[in-house]
Amino acid sequence: MNLTQSDFAPSHRQSPRPLAAWGRPPSRLLAWLLPLLALLLALAWHPARAAEITVSQASIEHSDEGYRLSVSYDFDLNRGLEDALSRGVPLYFTTDVQLTRRRWYWFDESSVSATRTVRLSYNVLTRQYHTAISGQLQQSFTNLDDALTLIRRPPRWLIADNNTLKSGDNYNVGLRMRLDVAQLPKPFQVNALNNSDWRLSSDWIEFTYKPE
Repeated sequence: MNLTQSDFAPSHRQSPRPLAAWGRPPSRLLAWLLPLLALLLALAWHPARAAEITVSQASIEHSDEGYRLSVSYDFDLNRGLEDALSRGVPLYFTTDVQLTRRRWYWFDESSVSATRTVRLSYNVLTRQYHTAISGQLQQSFTNLDDALTLIRRPPRWLIADNNTLKSGDNYNVGLRMRLDVAQLPKPFQVNALNNSDWRLSSDWIEFTYKPE
């Protein structure tokens, strides 16, 4: 028996179902989801580039109010972080500092443990950058470089009062700054943890301080 192409053809063809019949998602939901998905995809597929923070200067100064940390950093934002910032995602830079005093008879004593966060954001409507230090000191800038200057060279930070440290003792100071992804909006935290663009941090540096 000879078979031809017509033997396998269906007796009738079903016309495609109109697109409108499938229903359409609410326009308000699309307006919210599409920019979010676009940003998440851009962050996930953006080429990785190594980014590091270096501590260029660090010291502790005694003042009438107590002991202040003076520190300067060197770093730049990579393209992925700049894109996220320009789309309205705030960036959080947290400095951790610890002072310990060595004791020959027991474990080292932890005398000071403190953190301070600088929030960097961009307002798309006003086209201004805003910085806030631990929710208190707030400033606005017209360009990113000026805003980053406040993060690279922050104001001196009061880390301990006059009664915290003992005069004449040696204290080991540990210090680092990092991009704090734990403070990002929830949809971006998982992506940031798996994206090297967001791994911006200094190493822990150590130096000795002896209050007079």
